[in-house]
Amino acid sequence: MTIQTATLGYPRIGRNREVKKALEAFWSGKSDAETLLQTVREVEFANWTTQLEAGIDRIGIGDTTLYDHVLDWSVRLGLIPDRVRHLAGLEQYFALARGNDGVPALEMTKWFDTNYHYLVPEIAADAQPEANFADFLATVQRAKSLLGERAVPIILSPITLLRLSRLEGDLATHLEHLLPLYRDLFAQLKALGITEVQVHEPILVTSSAADLREAIATTYTQLAQVGISIHLVTYFDDLGAAYPWVMELPVTGISLDFTRGRNLDLLQQHGFPSHKQLGVGIVDARNIWKIRPDSVLSTLETIQSITSNIRLHPSSSLQFVPYDATRETKLPEPLRNVLSFAEQKLEEVVILAQTLAGNDPSDQLAVVQTQWKTFEQFRPVNPAVQDRLRNLTVNDLERALPYEQRKDLQPRLPLFPTTTIGSFPQTSEVRQLRVKLKRGEITPAEYEAAIDAEIAKCIQIQEEAGLDVLVHGEFERTDMVEFFGQQLSGFAFTEHGWVQSYGSRCVRPPIIYGDVARTQPMTIREFKVAQSLTDKIVKGMLTGPVTMINWSFTRTDIPRSEQAMQIALALRDEVADLEAAGAKMVQIDEPALREGLPLKPERWNEYLSWAVNAFRLAAGVAKPETQIHTHMCYSEFGDIIQHIERLDADVLSIENSRSNNETLFEITDAGYKHQVGNGVYDVHSPAVPSVEQMVQQLKTGVANLPSEQIWVNPDCGLKTRRWEEVIPSLKNMVAAAEVLRGEVDATKE
Repeated sequence: MTIQTATLGYPRIGRNREVKKALEAFWSGKSDAETLLQTVREVEFANWTTQLEAGIDRIGIGDTTLYDHVLDWSVRLGLIPDRVRHLAGLEQYFALARGNDGVPALEMTKWFDTNYHYLVPEIAADAQPEANFADFLATVQRAKSLLGERAVPIILSPITLLRLSRLEGDLATHLEHLLPLYRDLFAQLKALGITEVQVHEPILVTSSAADLREAIATTYTQLAQVGISIHLVTYFDDLGAAYPWVMELPVTGISLDFTRGRNLDLLQQHGFPSHKQLGVGIVDARNIWKIRPDSVLSTLETIQSITSNIRLHPSSSLQFVPYDATRETKLPEPLRNVLSFAEQKLEEVVILAQTLAGNDPSDQLAVVQTQWKTFEQFRPVNPAVQDRLRNLTVNDLERALPYEQRKDLQPRLPLFPTTTIGSFPQTSEVRQLRVKLKRGEITPAEYEAAIDAEIAKCIQIQEEAGLDVLVHGEFERTDMVEFFGQQLSGFAFTEHGWVQSYGSRCVRPPIIYGDVARTQPMTIREFKVAQSLTDKIVKGMLTGPVTMINWSFTRTDIPRSEQAMQIALALRDEVADLEAAGAKMVQIDEPALREGLPLKPERWNEYLSWAVNAFRLAAGVAKPETQIHTHMCYSEFGDIIQHIERLDADVLSIENSRSNNETLFEITDAGYKHQVGNGVYDVHSPAVPSVEQMVQQLKTGVANLPSEQIWVNPDCGLKTRRWEEVIPSLKNMVAAAEVLRGEVDATKE
């Protein structure tokens, strides 16, 4: 017996972030378009070769991208907003991705419940899509020349694309326009000799599936008529109530995620069509731990007792994990031996297939069992942290006074106070400081002196711009999660563990592998330096416990809720130390709060209960006089606004510039009573917003909120921007606030 193996996508940034570097060189004018495209093709070829050499039978191809795969499909289908139709080629593509002078970018939000951001297509009611699949077909031809019949094109379904878009008009009408284009693509692929395609339909695991049943049936009925084998791919959760009717769709195979949700229960309850192939997503593509052989084999045996026509693959695209764990030579061996990045996950898929087929001569799974036992003996345990969690009371989650009583005790500021979210440009000079320190080329004292000089420069720039509340700039921080994790026990860090967040933005998520505790103050020194340089208030800056969890690779032996509460205890101590150091405002950022929301609404309350409690535990120690800020970005707040209110933050700053004020409207419609920082310009675009643009954005806020509730800030941190963009943008932002102050004063006269 032979068990087939497959992949659903692969990391696309390059083992050494070649695509990121090529993009940034192109944007800065240091290289040309052909150099950029050649780099992407080389990374693509290397990815295919790795999967081929690993022995994967059906290799998903066509997922490599210059910036974002959803943007790619929008462009291929001609779903282009009018504001960029005067542009063409890469200029148009990157205008949609990043914006340019006078042309705002597409909205950016999280891809389901992952840490990856996609660009939200904008589809007008009268949109008339026109397809150009030339780039995709060229990719398929390149893949076939290397992979032959193993090449399986990955296609984003029109249903998922439409459902995730900012859509005007009726979905069914737009689908009617798109389906002929998809049918034509299928026909062209068939003419190239392609016998099978993967159609990715993750929307089926959400609560939207029931409303889409008719559209789904129409789509697959029409696509099946082309005569090419369709493998329907779902991931991130189970099919839920949609399971029975999805099984009836006219497709030859259906892939399910068996690492999340309850697809195994559904399979046992409803069975599986004997004439279809079941794609078994059995290797977790979103975490970095090796498989637990006993558990995985038990699941596979259950699946095989129901259907023998199976294909093994990772649970989703492997874009959510780094490339190769063997490169992490500086990690402790017991930890490194239980890590599985993309290349190791390919090996696991193949080993499992061989084991099921009765052909694993080296007994590799037994070796993995032994590695796990060694790691369990090595894993750090902290009884003091566990005792502290057991002894928590409800009072530990409460501020000393309710918001309405404490707000008058907090700092007095001008109307429409101005501030930033926290980070300032991380220039190459700043990054080099950390490299030099790591190499021993400068001493810790020299490093701190250089960081202090950057802080001083940042304070001066903010004062000259006229900002009301300042920040120290976060120059000592590599990443808002990594920086804190490096100072907490129980965290480990990779050297090469990069994953794509969006476009050229790559991050190295920390690994939580043991109990978490603070060993010393983490931010006090830099706060004191910054506050000593100005009479204005400087915010203390922390990353919240839920974001730390959602942006890390977490443990699987204890609940995520317990890990979050451990981190919250560490942050609670830091808040107390910041207050003791003179901080009058502390910002606890939670940009990832909503992205961790389960895809099934019936599971929301459980998640939000512990997520909110973790934030409240971290902030609850603050005195009434201390103003607690938080920041959230790329979030749809309307359906969880009551939980956001329960955070009890004094000031909530939001991403709002790419969402047409929808985020603001959701907050105001719910009658939110706390203060709101209206994100007035897009920090992910190099364009410098004008005073007039920001005045208009602020006037929308004034029309929906009392002036006393409104703060003025960019929509996110400024880390990725250049100083020559940041300085004029902040000056224009302050000028916009002054315009509004003047208009309010005029109405009082």
